[in-house]
Amino acid sequence: MKRKTWIITGVAVLAFGGVLSLFEDEPAKTSAENAKPTATASATQDAKPSTSTPEPSSGIPSPDTAQTATLIRALNAIDPGLAAKEERAVNRSRNVCLDVKGGKEAATVQSNAKARFEGGTVPSLTEDQAADIVTAVKSSFCN
Repeated sequence: MKRKTWIITGVAVLAFGGVLSLFEDEPAKTSAENAKPTATASATQDAKPSTSTPEPSSGIPSPDTAQTATLIRALNAIDPGLAAKEERAVNRSRNVCLDVKGGKEAATVQSNAKARFEGGTVPSLTEDQAADIVTAVKSSFCN
């Protein structure tokens, strides 16, 4: 009889642990998402101004508040739809910068920038606009 009790108890503990592990993944994902800096979060920081050094976790350069404002102004000048969603525009710009820092050829960087920014609020971009996006990224924070 003791053996059945131990088996039932063991199964119950394992089942309970399995159920708990299902809920454990979600908070970890949420805290990882909350750890990512956003354009909004950096825009509201008034303490120390951040620099354009790479983020420790991703290695992708990120603009500080002033650089973000410069970048958004430049993107708006190219096409207002490019900066319609500021956080998305900054993330796409960071990826363009990663291409630049990664030493990709200029034509590849431009082509990737065009692919990243096309769609949604900007259905299509010209080659000149794509080149202007790369210039905006380089001149605002990716130097």
